[in-house]
Amino acid sequence: MTEKIDSNAGYFLAGLTIGSLIGIFFAPKSGEGTRKYLSKKLNQGKKQARKTARELSERADDLFERGKELVNETKEEIAAQLDEAEKPHTAEKSKAKAV
Repeated sequence: MTEKIDSNAGYFLAGLTIGSLIGIFFAPKSGEGTRKYLSKKLNQGKKQARKTARELSERADDLFERGKELVNETKEEIAAQLDEAEKPHTAEKSKAKAV
């Protein structure tokens, strides 16, 4: 099943590439105009990719920090529950030793 999906994705990307190239070559703009247009779009794409990468990095950092906080809170809760669970047990031991 995975091989079929990979194969279909490969054919789709190849068709997309070929269609894009044909569209560029038969565009109504001159070669120089097309090159300028493509250069401009490539620069815009780079800027957008950098912006998106920065945003994703910031979100990942935020998620990481929230995860650390959650782990610390959970750890503190567990420690408090363990302390609470041992208190009556310790009191019962001292009563038993007194007898």
